[in-house]
Amino acid sequence: MLPLKDDLKSRTRPIVVYAILAVNIIVYLYEISLGPALNDFVIQFGVTPYNLFHPTGIGDYVTVFTSMFIHADSIMHIVGNMLFLWIFADNVEDRLGHFKFLLFYFVCGIAAALLQSAIDPTSKIPMIGASGAVSGVLGAYILLFPKARVLALIPLGFFLRISYLPSFIFLGIWFLYQFLFGVSSIGARGGVAYFAHIGGFVAGLLLALPFRKRKKNIEYQIY
Repeated sequence: MLPLKDDLKSRTRPIVVYAILAVNIIVYLYEISLGPALNDFVIQFGVTPYNLFHPTGIGDYVTVFTSMFIHADSIMHIVGNMLFLWIFADNVEDRLGHFKFLLFYFVCGIAAALLQSAIDPTSKIPMIGASGAVSGVLGAYILLFPKARVLALIPLGFFLRISYLPSFIFLGIWFLYQFLFGVSSIGARGGVAYFAHIGGFVAGLLLALPFRKRKKNIEYQIY
């Protein structure tokens, strides 16, 4: 399923989301200008599980952050991540506030990288992409706005249908997909880092807990 938009409007301008989108796009444009040197760029700035557990310097830890802004040369990688970020992140930033959302985004990205690295700590294949941090946004969204509606493109065999789905259904199906494919990918080399998606989603879910709206207590008198 592919999200097209949601039905929630932000009360504030999501300036942090705009900034993250801009940085990702600028870095991607720089990447495609590198030509054959792109592989060296990915190796240098992507996060490598083996290096996290056998660091040779602070740079190995810095890659946890830099990797969030690097994407594969296939345009679908960055388009998919930025689409999910564009649709779901503005409302999360609106609820958390700008600065807290920025911290939230990075913490989710860190959690994503750590879980994927813990699953395969001997891997020397660099991980790149914003999907771990974006997954955190999805985890927060499903908790904070479970009844919001998501307009989705739904494949039905040879046909496509566009329909609104409650966010808890759309994102619940998305997470189930990540979990099932993640379990089946254990031991595989390369491909999609599904456990990064899982780690980011769970981190976002937990970090959003303090921001749920609580029902106000009704004042009354006893007589």
